[in-house]
Amino acid sequence: MKKILVINGHPDGSPERFCAALADAYADGASALCHEVRRIKVAGLEFPLIASRAEFEKGAVPADIKRAQADIKWADHIVLVHPLWLGGPPALLKGFLEQVFRYGFALGKPGSDQGMGLLKGRTARVIVTMGMPSPVYRLVFGAFGVRAIERGILSISGIGPIGRTLVGGIEGLTGRQREEILEKVARLGRAAS
Repeated sequence: MKKILVINGHPDGSPERFCAALADAYADGASALCHEVRRIKVAGLEFPLIASRAEFEKGAVPADIKRAQADIKWADHIVLVHPLWLGGPPALLKGFLEQVFRYGFALGKPGSDQGMGLLKGRTARVIVTMGMPSPVYRLVFGAFGVRAIERGILSISGIGPIGRTLVGGIEGLTGRQREEILEKVARLGRAAS
């Protein structure tokens, strides 16, 4: 059994958002097979944006971010669910990731012998919803926004392997298609992958 952290990175905390349903489906699937699950809803957290290198390196860590870091340290597997906005994660999620994945927590401090990835031993899955068809995002746009999170944040922090689930054409999905996607994500949760 794994310890799984499910992060809903949608900036709108409304339960009607499909990202909320995806996060629920993964968590419910994981819980059904006795995996231990914790959850974070980024929209419900309070933290400022980081505006300088000094803040990133030595700034005070807000209480909600400390709790998120503790949950990440606890987890064997991290699931990040978010919409694609302007080709990448929404600003609130990006701000959250910048607060969480700081030197000394996820990355070795510059000039230290800690090394880069301080979160080794964890795996992840990134689940992203988008308006465009997912093949268009992958082939035409190179999935750069998702790759930035996978490589520039998770992988460099030592997390891997990282699975990816892209849900495209979100506005045009029928009720049946949504249910099929939710079942696929629940299966991923049961498998803790």
